[in-house]
Amino acid sequence: MKIHLKRINKEYLFETTNERGDVVYLDNKSVENPQGASPMDLLLRGLAGCSSIDVVMILKKQKIELDDIEVQVEGFREDGAIPNVFKGIHLNFILQGEAPASKALRAVKLSMDKYCSVSKMLEKAAEITYSVSLNGEKIK
Repeated sequence: MKIHLKRINKEYLFETTNERGDVVYLDNKSVENPQGASPMDLLLRGLAGCSSIDVVMILKKQKIELDDIEVQVEGFREDGAIPNVFKGIHLNFILQGEAPASKALRAVKLSMDKYCSVSKMLEKAAEITYSVSLNGEKIK
């Protein structure tokens, strides 16, 4: 896996490109009108994406199709700390579909406890918690 980064302006805007040519813009969130995601923002996005892919894949293997999946992620940092790393991260999985609650919950648990590479990496630095709702009902 390789990433190329190139500075776009005289401030903090960078263009990153992976081997497939996918482009993501990075910027400093503290500048006026940032034009890209912050690096810490991308970590949370990566966590949401990694775990969502796992959940969908696990359920598909069981012939269960979700109608929708959303993940709300909130990262908690220590104010004023340098470096200002995440101390806690909470993911709220919002699932829609005909999945049995036990299987939906198991899919999320497997992702968070075993399969999600991003989660396993970040848990070395931050406490990661999660909640799950299915069709508007909280199941964890």
